[in-house]
Amino acid sequence: MTTKTTTPAPLSMAQILLCGGAIVTISMGIRHGFGLWLLPITQDMGWTRENFSMAIAVQNLSWGILGIFVGILADRIGAFKVLIGGSILYALGLAGMALSPTSTWFLLTAGVLIGAAQAGTTYAVIFGVLGRQISAAKRSWAMGVTAAAGSFGQFFMVPVEGNLIAQFGWSNALLVLAVLALLIVALAFGLREPGFGNGAPIKREQTVGQALKEAWTYPSFLLLTGGYFVCGFQVMFIGVHMPSYLKDFGMAPHVASYSLALIGLFNIFGTYLAGNLGQKMPKRYLLSGIYGLRSVVTVGFLLAPLSPWSVYVFCAAMGFLWLSTVPLTNATIAQIFGVQHLSMLGGFVFCSHQIGSFLGVWLGGYLYDMNGNYDMVWYISIALGILAALINLPVREAAITRHSTASAA
Repeated sequence: MTTKTTTPAPLSMAQILLCGGAIVTISMGIRHGFGLWLLPITQDMGWTRENFSMAIAVQNLSWGILGIFVGILADRIGAFKVLIGGSILYALGLAGMALSPTSTWFLLTAGVLIGAAQAGTTYAVIFGVLGRQISAAKRSWAMGVTAAAGSFGQFFMVPVEGNLIAQFGWSNALLVLAVLALLIVALAFGLREPGFGNGAPIKREQTVGQALKEAWTYPSFLLLTGGYFVCGFQVMFIGVHMPSYLKDFGMAPHVASYSLALIGLFNIFGTYLAGNLGQKMPKRYLLSGIYGLRSVVTVGFLLAPLSPWSVYVFCAAMGFLWLSTVPLTNATIAQIFGVQHLSMLGGFVFCSHQIGSFLGVWLGGYLYDMNGNYDMVWYISIALGILAALINLPVREAAITRHSTASAA
């Protein structure tokens, strides 16, 4: 007598987008406001800007490196348990950041611990669920919606974080955020995928080693990885150092808060549009255009007379381009290699993004302390944007042809 096996029903798309989007809203919303803590913490603790910048740079590096292993784990046991662990680490890291007595402890908590938490609560893990549960016909769009949720988190959370600092002080504000990070535990229950019961891995056509060898010997994967490095450099330099850059020119504190919020607001539209266009146009051309336009917008900002309105226009334009690379890059990876190892491969590409983030944040502080201004970092950012625009053009988006395994999903 044969036993009939049934395939578990997938999660509903509405449930995935609501829970996944809310998780990314919280995680990315908290993360994008860290630049607001630079001056309060360094002035109160007597640290240099490089001390703070190094911790945030290590945070990005920790996120990138650990994201690879978190991606492997999420592909094996599902996102649910990974998200719970990431939520707890986030709360512990924020509390440790608030209570760190020395810059070394600050580096370990704000840097290593929160970086690990972000690896387990952001795009690579959530996009793995989207890839497995949503059809290819709607995948790029769904990733755009989720990335837009992260942008909404920035738009909503940055002003909230600025008000928390003003009302309660920087340390207590971080403790409030630690409690907020624990909401991810409840939201994770909405992403419990069928097929991952009892930690049993789902059946795969490739081993981890085979998937890695295939990706790292495929030129388009390397080109996407290089482009993502530039993305990380640009967005983290601006996100962390823009408030201090504006303060140096005598701008009121609310200009910095509004500018970061504008980036988040316009990124909602940019990421959604990018994900939508990615279903209809070659993603490589969209990526190339985004990177090139970032350089054009930056040149215009530096040449224009600095004023609150020039800042707002720049941040609105840059916000439209901010994380629009995220759904396009991840959807391209899924299109080429399939979704069985999407969290892992996305983690490797994102590691490159975070190495760029490390350099953008750290060089911002280092070159500022050396030169007394941010000019050199702006110039580097412009040059890298042009390079990224060029290297994305040759990317081949077609599903890879395999002889020993089935075609990519």
